[in-house]
Amino acid sequence: MAEKQVMVVAADESEHSAYALEWTLEHFVTPFGPNTPFKLVIVHAKPMPSSVVGLAGPGAAEVLPIVDADLKRQAARVSEKAKEFCDSKSIKDVVVEVIEGDARNVLCDAVERHHASVLVLGSHGYGAIKRAVLGSVSDYCAHHAHCSVMIVKRPKTKH
Repeated sequence: MAEKQVMVVAADESEHSAYALEWTLEHFVTPFGPNTPFKLVIVHAKPMPSSVVGLAGPGAAEVLPIVDADLKRQAARVSEKAKEFCDSKSIKDVVVEVIEGDARNVLCDAVERHHASVLVLGSHGYGAIKRAVLGSVSDYCAHHAHCSVMIVKRPKTKH
């Protein structure tokens, strides 16, 4: 039997991320059941406390452990939610990883490490200004990941 291709799926606490995982499972994994051509690797990039706090000097030493504990709890929630969702779809060939670092680098490194053929990201739907200020993880990955990159967008809701 041929070795399965690896699909890396980015995960965070956003609705966009949850939708991207759900969409990916519905279109690429569930229809094939145990014969799916993909092994799923779900990756959560846990920010470093110093990047979240963004301060140095007096007080930083006391704040960083608190922030780190919160980021670890968040990572555990993201991992657990992804595992539960895959279980609910009877998907067993899945690995969930939490890696500390900037999401752009973490995801591109995961693609390399797993020899992934596809990277899936949810689109946060930022406008041009917010994307320019924050920097888009999906833009970065589309240019730097050594595989195909699929950006899953949620359908627009009608008001």
